[in-house]
Amino acid sequence: MTESILLDDAVSPLSTPDTGSGTAVLERPETKTENQRTDDGDADRFAHYVSKERMAESRLTGRPVVALCGKVWVPKHNPSDYPVCPDCKRIYDEMK
Repeated sequence: MTESILLDDAVSPLSTPDTGSGTAVLERPETKTENQRTDDGDADRFAHYVSKERMAESRLTGRPVVALCGKVWVPKHNPSDYPVCPDCKRIYDEMK
């Protein structure tokens, strides 16, 4: 059988895609959340705590760093332009 015959066959699921068993689409209402955007669209921009040695190594190699809170990223911006990450601050204070 060729493909065109299967499409014309009344029993073929391809001939009536809207009937029979299959996958259903559930509709949900669209919710919009307003986040403060920064220059690159990153809504959770914070200054994170990372050791100076790791930061210097990252600037030389381009490898990502891991903050105390677990965020992994490649530092590119001046951290003094952003508020301190509350999770990093809490973890750092607990380490003292």
